[in-house]
Amino acid sequence: MDRGAALRAVRRRFPRPGSYAGVMYARRRRAYFLMMGGCLFLFVAAWAFVRLWSVPAAVAMCVVAAVIPPAAAVIANRRGPEDRWWDDPSGDPKSDEWWDELDGRKRRR
Repeated sequence: MDRGAALRAVRRRFPRPGSYAGVMYARRRRAYFLMMGGCLFLFVAAWAFVRLWSVPAAVAMCVVAAVIPPAAAVIANRRGPEDRWWDDPSGDPKSDEWWDELDGRKRRR
């Protein structure tokens, strides 16, 4: 793979921050880090000072914190209503042609 092809592959994988896809990924990243920050806060708070007043409350906080990571992964990776992913070309002309035929539309070249 030449250098130009490698750069195109990286740009396709990681869009520019100002682009629409960059904004979409920024929203997802922000949601994920906020939830994971809350998870970390709950764990640290539970065993740093809440356990001094109530061990059952600290355990409950840890149970809630244990549920947050899978929920964060699901919520941060879901597509929003404004995310248009279904009509993006994949880059494989034969596959794109097949999907266009399946959808009943003709793509202009």
